[in-house]
Amino acid sequence: MGDTSNRRPLASRETGWARGITRMLVGTAITPNQISMASMVFAALAGICFWQAGSADGIARIALLIAAALCCQGRLLCNLFDGLVAVEGGKQSPDGPFWNEFPDRIADILILAGAGYGVGLPELGWAAAAFAVLTAYVRELGVANGQPADFSGPMAKQHRMAVMTAAAVLATLEPIWQANGWTIMAALWIVAAGGLLTALRRCARLIAFLKTRS
Repeated sequence: MGDTSNRRPLASRETGWARGITRMLVGTAITPNQISMASMVFAALAGICFWQAGSADGIARIALLIAAALCCQGRLLCNLFDGLVAVEGGKQSPDGPFWNEFPDRIADILILAGAGYGVGLPELGWAAAAFAVLTAYVRELGVANGQPADFSGPMAKQHRMAVMTAAAVLATLEPIWQANGWTIMAALWIVAAGGLLTALRRCARLIAFLKTRS
């Protein structure tokens, strides 16, 4: 990570457990960039689990869905600790800004596209992924034009992962109401629609910001 003036506001940074883990990581040879790379590994595992859960049943399906939920949270933990280790641990590097952003875009694609293939609607998964990437693009476009980073929702990164994590857990109960796949499908629709709304909202805020400078 480089410039820290536009860091995503996270209450979890101030928790004791986060600072304790950060101190442990700072004392190792692990770099913030490696933690960022690990987020893509967690995302790939989550995407594979979502995908494979679509054709599994019984205990295997439950295990895959729980693994998908855990990997989504693993991705978020990597996003938390790469910044903490970089800034609070003083391990910033010149190429940090690239590794701070690029893995996030890959992670969104892997998770959401994987979920789409799992429910037999790859186009929905790719649409959700496209809107997720678009929200980040508008934020970075604003930063490039002097606007403070806009992390507004309703479907920012942490919201997307919360929706997909909750859907994975709830989907383990689908046999009760015989609706295999509907929970994940609904989650993808929520992420896709929310992502579009978020991108449009950020566009409006950016346009308003640019007009105030004219």
